[in-house]
Amino acid sequence: MNISVVVPCYNEEAVIRETHRRLVSTLEGLRRTIGYEIIYVNDGSRDCTQEIIRELQAESEFTRALLLSRNFGHQVAVTAGLENATGAAVIIIDADLQDPPEIIPEMVARWRDGYDVVYGLREIRDGETPFKLWTARAFYCLLNRFSKVKIPLDVGDFRLMNRRAVDALLQMPERDRFLRGMVSWVGFNQVAVLYRRAPRLAGESKYPLFRMLQFAADGILSFSFAPLRLAIWSGFLAIAIAIGGIIYAVVLRLYTTDWVRGWASLFVAVLFMGGVQLISIGIIGEYIGRIYGEVKQRPLYFVQERLGFFEAQGDRDEMSASNKTGVGAASRSGD
Repeated sequence: MNISVVVPCYNEEAVIRETHRRLVSTLEGLRRTIGYEIIYVNDGSRDCTQEIIRELQAESEFTRALLLSRNFGHQVAVTAGLENATGAAVIIIDADLQDPPEIIPEMVARWRDGYDVVYGLREIRDGETPFKLWTARAFYCLLNRFSKVKIPLDVGDFRLMNRRAVDALLQMPERDRFLRGMVSWVGFNQVAVLYRRAPRLAGESKYPLFRMLQFAADGILSFSFAPLRLAIWSGFLAIAIAIGGIIYAVVLRLYTTDWVRGWASLFVAVLFMGGVQLISIGIIGEYIGRIYGEVKQRPLYFVQERLGFFEAQGDRDEMSASNKTGVGAASRSGD
C-alpha cells in the first residue's frame, strides 16, 4: 500500500527544492509502514521550475513529474495529478510551504482510522492581511448561505483523500473546477486536522485580488443558483420602485399646483432600470458561458511530458479504468 502526494507548481523556483526536502523527510518517516510517490505537476511555469523538477525526478525513484503543455490553472493542475496518482490515498499540497508537510503523518493516521477525506483546517493563518482574512471568511459565509453544499471555513485544497473519494471526484467532468466544493459534494466520511498555516517561504502569491475574485465566482456559480434568483428579485424590486414612482407622480399631478416638468426623475429611472437589466443579463451570461464551455468537451489539459511513470500493464489497466470517466477521457489524450 502506498500514498501519492500531488504538488501543483507554477513559478516556484525559489521554494521547490525546500518543498521537496521537507516532503521527502516527512514521507521517509512513514516508509516503514507505507510507500509513497511524489507527483509534481508543472503548470506551464515561466521560470526554472520545470528544470528543477526534472532534476528532482532524476534524483529519486519515488518522484514523478507531469509537465503540462501550458498554464491551465491550479485546479486543473491538481486534477491532472489526481488522474495520474496510483496511491491508495492521495494528498494535495501546494508547493509554497504555507501548508506544512509535517502534518501529513497526522492525516495518514486519521485515514487509517477509517476516514475517507482528511482536510486541513487552518487554526491560525500567519502572514496574511486582515483584508484577505476578512474577504475569505465573507466568501465562505456567502457560499454556505446560498449553496446546499456546506464547505468548512478556513479550509483550502490541502487534504488527503482515499481511493474511492478520488475516483468519485474524477467522475465529475466540469471545466470550471472548484475542488474544495467538489470534495464536499461527494460526501463520504470527512474529518478535519487543525494546523497553523505559515507565511509563504519565498516567491509571490499566485492568487492576487482579481484571481481571488474569479476563483470566488467559480465557487458560487458552480454550487449555487442564487445569482439567478438575485436577478429575478432585482427585477421585482425595480418593478416595485417603478410602481411607487408612478403613484407618487400621479398624486403630485392631481393634488399639487407646483408641478414642474423635469427630466431628472426620468433620467434616474432609466439609469436604474438599465443597471438592473445589465446586471441580470450579465449573470445569465455567466451561466450560459459556462454551459458553452461544457458542451465543447475540450480536454481539461494536455501533457507535454511524463517523467518517472512506468507504463506497465497495471498502469495501462488503470488508464483504461480512468478513461471511463469524463475527466479521464478528456485529459489522457494529452499523453
